Amino acid sequence: MNHEIRIRHVADGDWDAIVALESHAYNRLGLTEGQAALESKAHASPATCFALEAGGRLAGYLLALPYPESAYPDLRGTEEKSTSPSRNLHLHDIVIAGDLRHRGLARHLLNHLTATARTAGYEQISLVAVGGSETFWSARGFTASPVTPTGYGPTAVYMYQAVPARPVPREETVKWAEAGAARA
Repeated sequence: MNHEIRIRHVADGDWDAIVALESHAYNRLGLTEGQAALESKAHASPATCFALEAGGRLAGYLLALPYPESAYPDLRGTEEKSTSPSRNLHLHDIVIAGDLRHRGLARHLLNHLTATARTAGYEQISLVAVGGSETFWSARGFTASPVTPTGYGPTAVYMYQAVPARPVPREETVKWAEAGAARA
């Protein structure tokens, strides 16, 4: 059975579902942030934060914001809208609902972010891999950095990737057949 999915910007009515997805993904790691911290990250860069709808529900989200290279947001802190230009876009968080993982939905969100980053002139995307997710991110072209992130758990790895010069197709609406949370 096929379902339509759609990627769009995060809306004010999404926060209960986003908080629930985030809590389910990160509670076991002790890395939940809370609604105020999550919202502040989206408000700092609304053009680079996305919701994924599937089957009539919010099934995932991605929060990214400009951040200096080799730096990362305080996990539980709030963010202000940056007025300093940055060539680095930090992928802070990407979560897909547990029952929909391993179907390529995170890849669709990541492709959408990459196309957005290229259009906006970012040269690099960074993230902090948690809970052993560095293998997932390495398979998607991210490289580990010697930066040691604090506050993201003992196995956290700071990673980065150059924004590819060639366009990545934007997939606003795609079909997926019935057939990963990673704090970024």
